[in-house]
Amino acid sequence: MPAEKAVADGLAEAETVRRAQITGVTVADRPAPDMAVAAAREAMARSGRAADEVSLILHASSYYQGHDMWAPASYVQRYAVGNHCPAMEIRQTSNGAMASLELAAAHLVATGGTAALLTTADRFALPGIDRWRSDEGTVLADGATAVVLARGSGFARLRSLVLLSEPELERMHRGDDPFGLVSLSVRSPLSVGETTKAYLRSPEGQRSVVLMAARQREVVDRVLEEAGTDLAGIDWFVLPHFGRRRLDVNFFRRFGIDPARTLWPWSRGVGHLGAGDQFAGLTRLVETGAVRPGDRCLLLGVGGGFTWSAAVLDIVDVPPLSAGTQVDL
Repeated sequence: MPAEKAVADGLAEAETVRRAQITGVTVADRPAPDMAVAAAREAMARSGRAADEVSLILHASSYYQGHDMWAPASYVQRYAVGNHCPAMEIRQTSNGAMASLELAAAHLVATGGTAALLTTADRFALPGIDRWRSDEGTVLADGATAVVLARGSGFARLRSLVLLSEPELERMHRGDDPFGLVSLSVRSPLSVGETTKAYLRSPEGQRSVVLMAARQREVVDRVLEEAGTDLAGIDWFVLPHFGRRRLDVNFFRRFGIDPARTLWPWSRGVGHLGAGDQFAGLTRLVETGAVRPGDRCLLLGVGGGFTWSAAVLDIVDVPPLSAGTQVDL
């Protein structure tokens, strides 16, 4: 959906679009789990891995998956893989993909397993959530992603991965709202902006900016140290699909990142894919041929709670699109 159409249709304010510098957003007409199945099938086909090689399936999401008290990871497993390994859901808001990467890597190292399938999917729609207004500075996008993480050969190697949390900030996404008995009983549609404003008025909220900057800096410093590199050694930065102001404050200016070394020209027309921005960005780099063997990518994430993540990937090979992508340990 082009941003100008959203403004013309009264779905978004022109000033919001101008400040975020968003040109469009992806809007789906199918349930999130069905999109996850499609992404998973594509990832499995591209990886060349058989179903019986997959020892773990993790499905990450930020928003409602279509049913209550239901296991969407099992749905993905049933229709995309059909095996009998553990299949679990990851609920870490916008950091879901990176959290699943951490858990899957630990699983493969600990068990000696061959491969793990990681999926993300979200569909943001009224009446529960307003993609243009529920999270000021970010436009929520529909879509799904999938990655095969495997031991052995792959198009990229995971060099380092770090996740950190700051639980003092968990109140930011609940503000002063009371606990509800059922979903959306307290506030509908969801409004991260309103809860954040309430939180920032509190004494602990006034410390949040310093805490967030410190934890984000720590996760980046640690992941670069573990990978034996620095920011100058990174060829591509794969960032969350936020609006321009958020990217400027939290990434571009803070770390001196040149937007030309990111996917901003593309992501501004896609929007924030809930848990899946990093997997989508990595796939985009491969499918467009932007990366070359020897390139190094830094994937960065942040999610409510709060958590921060960073991963360094070395590009080993650029496969033909029909052969596809998998990441190896």
